[in-house]
Amino acid sequence: MSNELSYSSEEAERRLREAEDRLREAIEELQRRQRTAARVPYPPCDHADDSCVANAIGNLCQSFLLSYGVRVGIGILLRAFKLAKGQSYSSLLDLKQLVSEKDLIVREEACRIGLMFGGFTGSYHALRCFLRKWRRKETPLNAYIAGSVAGLSVLALDDSNRRRTLALYLLARLAQCAYNSAKSKKKFHLWGSHWRHGDSLLFAIACAQVMYSFVMRPESLPKSYQDFIQKTGPVDAVVYKAVRECCRGGPVDIASLSAYLSSKNKSNFVKLGEHPSIIPCSIIHPDTDSCLAHNGKAASATFKKTFPLYFSLTFVPYVVLHLQKFLDSPARTCWLALRDAVRSTTFLSAFVGIFQAAICAHRKISPTDNKLVYWTAGGLAALSVLLEKKSRRRELALYVLPRAGDSLWYILVNRHLLPDIRNAEVALFCACMGGIMYYLEYEPDTMAPFLRGLIRRFLASQISNPSPSSNRTASYTYLQTLDAMKKPKLQDNNNNRDGDPSPSETYNLESIPGL
Repeated sequence: MSNELSYSSEEAERRLREAEDRLREAIEELQRRQRTAARVPYPPCDHADDSCVANAIGNLCQSFLLSYGVRVGIGILLRAFKLAKGQSYSSLLDLKQLVSEKDLIVREEACRIGLMFGGFTGSYHALRCFLRKWRRKETPLNAYIAGSVAGLSVLALDDSNRRRTLALYLLARLAQCAYNSAKSKKKFHLWGSHWRHGDSLLFAIACAQVMYSFVMRPESLPKSYQDFIQKTGPVDAVVYKAVRECCRGGPVDIASLSAYLSSKNKSNFVKLGEHPSIIPCSIIHPDTDSCLAHNGKAASATFKKTFPLYFSLTFVPYVVLHLQKFLDSPARTCWLALRDAVRSTTFLSAFVGIFQAAICAHRKISPTDNKLVYWTAGGLAALSVLLEKKSRRRELALYVLPRAGDSLWYILVNRHLLPDIRNAEVALFCACMGGIMYYLEYEPDTMAPFLRGLIRRFLASQISNPSPSSNRTASYTYLQTLDAMKKPKLQDNNNNRDGDPSPSETYNLESIPGL
C-alpha cells in the first residue's frame, strides 16, 4: 500500500514538473514575441493602470491637497496657541474664532504653496511621460529636463525674495548631492569634510553672516526673516538702528532713542552724544542694569514666544505626512513632536542668549564699536546648535546657508559687483530642480534622507529608481514565482523523505499571481 502511495506521489510530482516546464517555455516565448513585435517603440511608463494624463492630474491633486493641508494645519495650530495664551480656552471649541477669515489669513498663501507643489508634481510626471515617448528612451536627460521645466511652478509664489531663498536653498542641496556623488566615486574630496562637527562649523559661518546682515544691512534679508529675528530677540529695532549708525560713523537719531527710552521710563539718552563711540548696555537693555539678568530673561522670553511655532512646525508634518503612523500610535507621535519642539526651542533660546551675552561682553572690554563684533557674536551664538540632534545640525546648516547667500547676493548686486537680472531666481530654481530630480532618480544615496523622503512623499511615491523592475510585466512575475518555488522544493524533498507530502503542499499553483 505504501509503495502505491509513493508511486502516486512521484507521478504527481513528475506531472507538475512537466506542467511547470511547459508554463515556463510558454512565458519565455510570450516575452520574446512582446520584445520583437511590440507596437510601442519606447519604454513603458510606471503607471500601467492609468493613462499618462490621469496619472499627472492625480498626482497634481494629491500634492496640492497635501501641501495645502500642511500650511492650513500650521496656521490653525498657531491660532489655537494664541487663543490659549490669552486664556480664552472656550474659544478653542468655537470654529468661528478658530478658523475665521479675519483671524486666520492663510488661504492665499496655502493656495500658492499648493499650486507650487502640485503644479511641479503634475507637470513633472506629464513631462516624463512625454519625453519617454518623444525620445523613445529613458535617460538621465529626461529627468533633468522634466525637473527643470516643472520648476516653473515656483512662479506660483508672487514674492521674488521667497523664490530667491528657495532657489539658493536648492543650490545648496544640489551642491551637497554633487559633492557626495564625487566623493563616492573618489573623484573629489574636500579637506575637513570628515570632521565630526563640520556641520556645526558651516552653521556657525552662515549664522555669522546672517546676524551681521541683520544688524548692519537688514535690507539684504527678506522682510519676513527680518521680522522673525526682530520678534525673537529682546532688542528694539530703534536700538539696532542706532548701533548701525554708530558703527558707520554717522549721526545717531537721538530723537528716536529718546522716545524709546521714555516709553521704558528711562532717560539715559542725555548721556549720549550725536556721534557716540559705542551704544552702551544701558540703552540696549533699559529694563535692567544687569547684563546677566537681561540675557537670562531674553532666553526665557524666546522660549515662550517660539515654542508654539516650533511645535506647530513639528506636529503638523508628523500628522499630515505620516498619517498612518499617527493613527497607529497617536500618543507616541505627540510625544515625539513635543520632544523635538522642546529641543529646537531650547536651541533657539540659547542662540539668542549667547548672542546678547557676546554683545554685552564686548561693551565691558572695549570703548568703541565695530561691525565685526556682530559677525563674531552670530558665530558664537551658533554653537548652541550642539543642543540639537546630530542629524538635525546638517539640515539647519543647509537651511541657514541660503539665507546667508541671499544676503551676500543682495549686497554684491547693490554694489554693482553682480548684474541685476530680472527673474534670475526663477532660472536658478529651475536649473537646480532639474539637478535635484536627476540625483533623486539615479543617485538617491547622495541626497539627505530628509530631503529624499520629503520629495518622494510629495511626488506621491510615483518616483522610483531606474532599474529593470520598472519595465517588468506579469510574465516576469510568473517566472520569479516559479524560481522561488523551485528553491524550497529541494529542501522539502530532503526534509520530507520520511513523510508523505501531498502534491498540493509541494506545488501550490494558487500562489502564482493570476492562477
